[in-house]
Amino acid sequence: MSSGFDYRTTARRVLDIEKAAIDGLYQYLDDAFDRACALMFNCSGKVIVTGMGKSGHIANKIAATLASTGTPAFFVHPGEASHGDLGMIGEQDVIIALSNSGESDEILSLLPVLKRRGLPLVCITGNPASTMAKEANIHLCARVEQEACPLGLAPTSSTTAALVLGDALAVALLEARGFTADDFALSHPGGALGKRLLLRVSDIMHKGDRVPKVGPQTLIIEALLEIGRTGLGFTAVVDEHQRLMGVYTDGDLRRTLDHCIDVHQTPISQVMTRHSITAHAGMLAAEAVKLMEEKGISGLLVVDEHNQPVGAFNMHDLLRAGVI
Repeated sequence: MSSGFDYRTTARRVLDIEKAAIDGLYQYLDDAFDRACALMFNCSGKVIVTGMGKSGHIANKIAATLASTGTPAFFVHPGEASHGDLGMIGEQDVIIALSNSGESDEILSLLPVLKRRGLPLVCITGNPASTMAKEANIHLCARVEQEACPLGLAPTSSTTAALVLGDALAVALLEARGFTADDFALSHPGGALGKRLLLRVSDIMHKGDRVPKVGPQTLIIEALLEIGRTGLGFTAVVDEHQRLMGVYTDGDLRRTLDHCIDVHQTPISQVMTRHSITAHAGMLAAEAVKLMEEKGISGLLVVDEHNQPVGAFNMHDLLRAGVI
């Protein structure tokens, strides 16, 4: 580690420069942005995003963001496009090309073919006078005053500006399409995000004889055995038609003992909590987590349309499922 060097001062300078680059984009948001969004919104094919070098990495990210937010898109490397990958591009597609200078040789070599095929071209550059800007159907300016690199060589502020502009396009399209969390979940089925968005209570709840239940005349001590049998920390109290009357929890037990109630002689109906909070099988597991957090409870009974318990789960089940 270099002794005495002030790394944080450099970091703050970089953040200030890149923040200024983002702030500078406001002046370039004009009708060209609206036209670019409309072009992509009405595209019946896919949005093809391309760029070389660092701009290529940003283009890849923009394509991924578009694809995950309702706009079919993918990245095509401009070098590979010249050697066959142009065949991946259909007649109904829209092209977005990124280059800070607007003079990327690899992209310029594609322009005659794209023009000949009549494919609409949106270029994002930092130079409105560049060849790409002039040849584009729509030019989006992402000009920055300076790079964060003190040598002015490594793309830093310019790639940040291009990325932010790409995010602005993607989110504008997302909102225009009315893209929902359920739509988002369909393209993110894996990992914690997918579990949070897709997993429902029915996927994690205990069923059958794993649902703790006792009758209203069951003695407290016997109800405690039922709680212990399932290990969920509570039991449902049901009537003769198996409809939910109330719930008895570990917390209720503490209150019972505080009042010196005889657990060997007292029926559960006298100490149960009536009007208990319940879930339904179709509820998102994430909704159940929120409900439990709001109510300060660690478990829930799941009831059907007849108010009959059909399932049960607690925070441990949600943790095992990866929802929290």
